[in-house]
Amino acid sequence: MVTLVAAIFVFLLVVLFHEFGHFIIAKLVGIKVNEFSIGMGPKIFQREKNETKYSIRLLPIGGYVSMEGEDEKSKDPRSFNNMPAIYRIAVVGAGALMNFVLALIVFSLVSFSVGMQTTTVAETLAGSPAEKVGIKAGDKIVSINDAKIKNWESIVNEISNSSPDEDMTIEVLRNGERIGFVLRPEINSENRVLIGITPVIDKGLIPAIKGGIQKTISALTLMFDFIKMVFKGQVTTKDLSGPVGVIYTIGEAAKYGITDLLFLTGLISVNLGFFNLLPIPALDGSRIVILFLEIIRGKAIDPEKEGFIHFVGFIALILLMLTITYSDITRINMLRR
Repeated sequence: MVTLVAAIFVFLLVVLFHEFGHFIIAKLVGIKVNEFSIGMGPKIFQREKNETKYSIRLLPIGGYVSMEGEDEKSKDPRSFNNMPAIYRIAVVGAGALMNFVLALIVFSLVSFSVGMQTTTVAETLAGSPAEKVGIKAGDKIVSINDAKIKNWESIVNEISNSSPDEDMTIEVLRNGERIGFVLRPEINSENRVLIGITPVIDKGLIPAIKGGIQKTISALTLMFDFIKMVFKGQVTTKDLSGPVGVIYTIGEAAKYGITDLLFLTGLISVNLGFFNLLPIPALDGSRIVILFLEIIRGKAIDPEKEGFIHFVGFIALILLMLTITYSDITRINMLRR
């Protein structure tokens, strides 16, 4: 039951933000919106205001926006297909943009809840390499192995990627003075490279927003790294997750509390936004590419040809999703043995 409720919460939130992006920009540029629906399936409530029907449907699994002339021909001058291409690009791209906004919001909430780890040392562990060379509480780490330190994540990355068999140089700022240290890191029982420091935790609205921005950028960076791995042939279907795998992961995160669930929501939202912007037929990214081609050519692509392109892409995505779902089921069953 926890998994079901958590999955509904995450999918509803992520999809609604995506669709709201399409909706609000369509309204702003003057496109006629016929319906904005929360949920799918049979209607249980509907209210009409300013020519738009606002619906709540039985199945709480996302929602949708129905715009005049989006998927069919329309002579209405305010229909989607009769609007300037640049307006349509804004409408199509707004869904992904709102997913990034959602990620920023939930990551900021997570940062506000747990605080932001800073680059200032809170304490050094007794007997640790850092304590032995004289690093103290209050020292602000500014560089490790000549690499400039911007945040706690960069400290973790520099230390983790260091060799325990080689000396490490650390520069700190203490009372306005830069002090250098040379130490040899150590490996703990979990095979992690450590120097034995903990960070000062900064709580508050501004640090939370900064943390939200940093986490959103980090999630986007991971997505770009993933694409690089795809082109290098380093990714298989076993490395991907479909609905079954995502629901399972949501359920696991929900067991650890709302903070972990929100963090996962942010990651899923970034994934959805990024994936939708890829120039793959049937996704928003391909529609944006086609609209840019329309601007360059000075005329629209034949609707039948565009429809065929999206249809082929949709079939390919369904086949990929079925393959990934099978992989998810096999993998999850293995985990439960």
